[in-house]
Amino acid sequence: MKGLRAAAVAAVLLSGCSLIPDYSRPDTPMTPTFKEEGPWHVARPADQAARGEWWTVFGDPQLDGMEKQLETGSFQLAAALARYDAANAYFSEQNARLYPEIDAVGNLQTNRESVNRPLRGPSLPNVYGNTALGVGTLYEIDLWGHIRSAVTSAEALAEASRQDVESVRLSLQAQLAANYFQLRGLDSQIQLYADSIKAYQSELLLMQRRHDEGIVSGLDVARSQTLLEETEALKFKAMSQRALYEHAIAALLGQSPSAFSIAPQPLASVYPQVPATIPSQVLQRRPDISAAERRVVAANANIGVARAAFFPEISLGAIGGFQNTGNGALLTAPNSFWTLGPLAFLNIFDAGLREAAVKQAEAQTSEAAANYRNTVLTAFKEVEDNLALLHFLSEQHAHQLAAVAAARHTYDIATNRYREGAVSYLEVIDAENAKLRTERVELDVRTARVEASVGLIRAIGGAW
Repeated sequence: MKGLRAAAVAAVLLSGCSLIPDYSRPDTPMTPTFKEEGPWHVARPADQAARGEWWTVFGDPQLDGMEKQLETGSFQLAAALARYDAANAYFSEQNARLYPEIDAVGNLQTNRESVNRPLRGPSLPNVYGNTALGVGTLYEIDLWGHIRSAVTSAEALAEASRQDVESVRLSLQAQLAANYFQLRGLDSQIQLYADSIKAYQSELLLMQRRHDEGIVSGLDVARSQTLLEETEALKFKAMSQRALYEHAIAALLGQSPSAFSIAPQPLASVYPQVPATIPSQVLQRRPDISAAERRVVAANANIGVARAAFFPEISLGAIGGFQNTGNGALLTAPNSFWTLGPLAFLNIFDAGLREAAVKQAEAQTSEAAANYRNTVLTAFKEVEDNLALLHFLSEQHAHQLAAVAAARHTYDIATNRYREGAVSYLEVIDAENAKLRTERVELDVRTARVEASVGLIRAIGGAW
């Protein structure tokens, strides 16, 4: 009993031992501000900060409703939540190893022994019973931090999985918003084509009447017909693209595309203002950065698990209860039994197995650190990308609006000069083509600006 007490005291004294290397967050090459917009400053992580219902800045009630449906309808999000539940269960499993396991044991047997069994005594019965009832426990003393290192790793992986859920959620929210604005941009294009087709149909009728009267040649009628048919083709192309975006939105919401539809509505030109004073600490809310950093923690803890394998595994076991041959009362003092004592295991030769496991854990930690650095750099790149897009698209939009105004003015002049007989109908066709092209490009730029706003919000991890 004194030996057991000494072992227990040693276990308590050594319970704080850990072979996990000291952890520090991997360094990443960063600049104090963003190049495209300043002054955004690098700060400490804040991945617990609320990301908010960022889509409400666009002021679209239908988008708001679909973003809320996404929370319960998305199968991708449901799968991510299931992975998080599994990671949490694994952490609980590892954490349970820190405590003793207590089991009840029972046995009720009747046995017949061979008469010719070697060394069998002559007075022993051929048939005998074996009845036992007891309680046993087995507890591994975590002297070298093997279990605690595994718990640390599992806890970090569970945290990473939780951040993976947030990453999937944010990605799906942004994808839904981007698809929705693409669809609305196509709605505006389809309306533009429909208005143009109506005007071109009236123009074609006019050309046909003038041709019948001998005022214009068949060439002008053919040119008018060509413009009309080309615009009809562009309209149907836009309609086919719209259908694909509508189907994509249905899939994101977990609904069948066959039973899902979105009524046409023009694109609303809402561009959230990006305040220049937002610090770059908002990047630290990005869940993928948090998940990558926690995976470095988990990999680092696995080094402690691998190192602990070089030291003895010591367990304390105990079992006690009652046992007899099936005759008489079981729960009596003469039938009692117990076993108590430590069990130690130390490897002597493994052909480098444990050393290889340590090297593998160290290499996996280096890989996780590199992935973390890459994730941070990618995040900064995505912010810079979308800031640049917002800046230059804004400039492009201003010039494109001027181009639209000039094209419309050119069309008016060409139409008036054609009516006066000063130019051929070819000048009108060219002016109409330029007008339609500049108006379509202006819609594309408007859509791209809204998409860049969504991309920036996603890049910084939520609303600013």
